[in-house]
Amino acid sequence: MKVSILGCYAATPRSFTNPTSQVLEINNHLFLIDCGEGTQVQLRKNRIKFSRIKHIFISHLHGDHFYGLVGLVSTFRLLNREKELHIYGPKGIKEIITLQLKLANSWTNYPLIFHELTSKEPQLVYEDTKVSVSTIPLKHRIYTNGFLFREKEGDRKLLINEAVKYNIDVSLYKSLKKGKDVVSEDGKLIANHLVTSDPIPPKSYAFCSDTVYDEDIVPLIRNVTALYHESTFLEQELDLAFPTKHATARQAATIAKKAGVKTLILGHYSTRYDNIELFKTEAETVFPKIILADDGKEITVE
Repeated sequence: MKVSILGCYAATPRSFTNPTSQVLEINNHLFLIDCGEGTQVQLRKNRIKFSRIKHIFISHLHGDHFYGLVGLVSTFRLLNREKELHIYGPKGIKEIITLQLKLANSWTNYPLIFHELTSKEPQLVYEDTKVSVSTIPLKHRIYTNGFLFREKEGDRKLLINEAVKYNIDVSLYKSLKKGKDVVSEDGKLIANHLVTSDPIPPKSYAFCSDTVYDEDIVPLIRNVTALYHESTFLEQELDLAFPTKHATARQAATIAKKAGVKTLILGHYSTRYDNIELFKTEAETVFPKIILADDGKEITVE
């Protein structure tokens, strides 16, 4: 599982920083999460193939999280895209994007499918045989969701030497990987655990931006492999956090600790700060494993 940070700073773009957007590569899927201004350029800088993006998840309708979306949708058209593009986001996103396309007479030549979200409870929004994606309701100034991406448990590992030892025909190997007991060539029932081992533990990724400090999300993200949680402010600006419905680095670390996550990734930094290392220093007073997001950074989640 890998996270490519395209942008991770709050509010306005700058010549050297970009608003929120990232790409999650998980179990052969490529998911775009949020799409602030400059996302197209950042995708190219990070050498991420546009054609691999089939699903885009938008947390909320503040500009620094989706103003790059209509440009990306239009570029897909110019590149003669044919594959479906699915966009998941708050109700209203379809109206915004289609109005821009209508007035520019730039309707897509590929299926553009919107999945508008209104529920304030967690809901499953995407699922296939490998991955599921659910919403994480967040508390911000407008309707906002985070997203929880979970790998599904894979096949069991086949112990070839043991399978040979128990005289199991190769035609039954697939059944063994699926966890089934099989009958050997000499007619004996072979228990699955004798010839297989547990699969690689599935990984999970929770994206939480933007939100005020909210312990209600703790049960939803418990024990995730990695949590991206906004940290707009340092504790010295705590008085700004609640009115603007944002969080501090220390608060993000507290959520990570309470949820028992493996790794915390900080981002959505206010541009008032010159040194993002301050966020890590503050968060580490509460939670040990901190990674600072930064534009262009690739994070391998283990």
